[in-house]
Amino acid sequence: MINYPSKSSNLGLSELLTILQVSGILISRFPARIERRVRAGILGETTNYSAMFFAYVFKSLDHEFYFKGHCENLDERLIQHNSGMNESIRPYIPFILFYKEEFTTRQEAIKRERYFKSAAGRRFLKKKFVS
Repeated sequence: MINYPSKSSNLGLSELLTILQVSGILISRFPARIERRVRAGILGETTNYSAMFFAYVFKSLDHEFYFKGHCENLDERLIQHNSGMNESIRPYIPFILFYKEEFTTRQEAIKRERYFKSAAGRRFLKKKFVS
């Protein structure tokens, strides 16, 4: 498992690219707006998750866009999203972790992800973070 720098570390672009390459994430272009935020220290906190699954919500820093999903490693998933690997969400990068829930099985995480994507789930998230 890769130990990612903490939010408080002064991470440069070259260090982040090294992390991405070691993680097996290959990127051809790194947008300048992400570079500015990386230099400002917005990468996410270092965590050590073991055998857990997550349902998560990532929020775009520049837009009112929320991405809901599930994964096994939140740190890697956040880096993947912020690297622009997925063309459909590339206009909305960079993302930060907005909300997460832990589960012991992938099926539970998928079920919760589907809930977040439903109208009731969107109301739940809105109510939780508006107050």
